[in-house]
Order: sequence, then structure tokens, then C-alpha cells
Amino acid sequence: MNDIDEIVAAARDWAGQPMALATVIEASGSAPRPRGGHLLVAGDGRFAGSISGGCVEYEVFAIAEGVIAGAPASVHHYGSSDPGVWLPGLPCGGQIGVLVQPVSEDGFPPALFGAIEAARKAARPLALSTDLATGRTVAGDLPGHFVNVYEPARRLLIVGGVQIAQTLSAIARATGFSVTVNDPRERFLSAARFPDATLTDAWPDEAVHAFAPDASAAVVTLSHDVKIDDPALAAALLHPTGYVGALGSQANQARRLERLEALGIDRAALARIDGPAGVPIGGMGPQEIALSIAAGIVKALRAGQ
Repeated sequence: MNDIDEIVAAARDWAGQPMALATVIEASGSAPRPRGGHLLVAGDGRFAGSISGGCVEYEVFAIAEGVIAGAPASVHHYGSSDPGVWLPGLPCGGQIGVLVQPVSEDGFPPALFGAIEAARKAARPLALSTDLATGRTVAGDLPGHFVNVYEPARRLLIVGGVQIAQTLSAIARATGFSVTVNDPRERFLSAARFPDATLTDAWPDEAVHAFAPDASAAVVTLSHDVKIDDPALAAALLHPTGYVGALGSQANQARRLERLEALGIDRAALARIDGPAGVPIGGMGPQEIALSIAAGIVKALRAGQ
């Protein structure tokens, strides 16, 4: 659920005015949004998130306005396997069920947005259970309820604060990653160059070990300096890192593998390194190269789920 941070931020910004929350509780076929996706609607008409990618939002806006005005929580279904049945949207052919509930103590308590944010910052999952008969949500995993599990943000450590890293950081943030940028060359690190990223000037292997990458995390080296990139890669391979990538040509990759093997890293571990990093899209320039690397990260982490 890459939009959950947007939802939480909107709920915080709109606090004090009435709101309704729409949630995908069922999804089948080529559904545009997965089970658990949210759309938050404020009383003044603003909204955040999505439950169908635009297909049925306008119908849900109307339902949300009714809920904000005092109507009870309700479940609605969109899409049909019967081509003779007219229902709003979903040209993709999928089917979704959507719960629309008030943001209130009798629906989705406002404090739960803070609980989601705290859990994500602490890198731990949070389960919330909703009684679909009453539309009330509580913390915990309760039997007979719709249970939505909010996973911690996927994490990316970029080693080398170069120009490619700036775009990669922005793309990763936009797709739901928590981003850390490491470079022992302090001049490359600044909040202006990497807004919303955590910055560390530790030596790369120390930065990787402190980052403690797991199966839902990625480590990418971009510095083009073997003194920086090689220690980071060696450290990343000691962890169950979900994606390990390194910038450079095929020739650079071959030399890199030789150096790392000479350090005692076995070939099975070395095979985990995606080098040159990313999906081959023929990209030119820092921005397109960053796009290809971001695509490679997402592809690898999705395959590992």
C-alpha cells in the first residue's frame, strides 16, 4: 500500500473537519487496486489515495459525502462477470468491494492514523480489524472481521550521493520506500539534494550493517569509486538483502566480481548482485538510468514476496 503515507499525512492535515474513509475489502480479477487500498475524503472535497485508479471514484465520492453527512458505513461492489449487468467503471474487468466508513470513534477512529504512522516508523506491521456489519475499526487481528495489515515501508539504501541518486531517491520515495543515502564524502550529502531521505556519512560497510537490510530492503551502489562501492556490496551480501545492485558496465561488473571473490565472497553470493543495476530500457542520462534501477528494485522485491 504505497499510498498509506499520503493517507496518514492527509488525515493529519485535515484534522478537525469531517472525513470518510473508503477501503478495498475485496479484489478479484484485474482489479486496479489491491485489497486494503484506501481513499480518504474530506468534508471540503479534498481527497487522497485511490480505490480504483479513477474508475469508480466519483460514485464513491458521493457515498462518502453521505457518510460525512451522517449516513452509516456501507459496503458497495463494482464490476461484474456478467457483461449484461451495468455497473460503474472497472473497464479492466476486475471486481472490487469497497467499505465506506466515517472517520470517527464509531467508524475509523482518527487515532488509528497515528498508530499506523508509528508502526511504520518503528518498522513493524500493524493489523487493524473492521466489523463490516457496524463499520467500526479497532486495533488487532480479530476473527470474523476484515483484517488489514499495514506493513512497514520498504527500505532503500543508496551508496553514493551522485546525481543518479537524487532521482532514484525521489522515485523510491514516490513508490513507498523509506530512503537512506550514504556517502563518506560529506559534500555529496545535503537535505537540499536529498529531501525526505535519511543521510549518513559513515563508511559504507558500517552504513550497511547499521541499515540491517532484510528481504524487503534494497542496497544500490552508485559512487563509481571501488573504495566506497565494494565494501558496501560485501556488507550487503552478509545480510538477507532483497536486492543488491551496482552501477557500471558489464566490464566493470566483471572486474567487480573478481575483486569481491578475492575477498573471499563465494560465487553463489556474488550472483545476487544485479550489475549493471536495473531493467535494461536503453536509458540515457541520470534520470532514465535512475528509472531503470528503480524498476529493477521493484521487480526483484515483488518476485521475492
